[in-house]
Amino acid sequence: MAAKIVSRKDKRAEADAAEKKSKAAPKKAAAAKKEAPKRKSRAKSAKEVRLKAFWGVFNQSLKRVALFEFNEKKEADKKAKDLTASGKSPHFVQPVKEVVQE
Repeated sequence: MAAKIVSRKDKRAEADAAEKKSKAAPKKAAAAKKEAPKRKSRAKSAKEVRLKAFWGVFNQSLKRVALFEFNEKKEADKKAKDLTASGKSPHFVQPVKEVVQE
């Protein structure tokens, strides 16, 4: 059997033709995917949570001892100072945000 001799130009032409075919196929597939209708999202919208600020008096182990309205910071500081003086552990004041129940 005699082997067929193929020139480099012929092989290049075959490769170019194959490349053109492979580029044309994805365009048709992409067009088919775009035709599908989009589904609407079924996700529930998050509820808006309202918060209110307070001043909390805490002990050294981060346990809340007392709670004061936000405009009563002086009273909260005084309570923390009194608890620190009367007990062994120091107390401090820190802002606290809690959910408002409607």
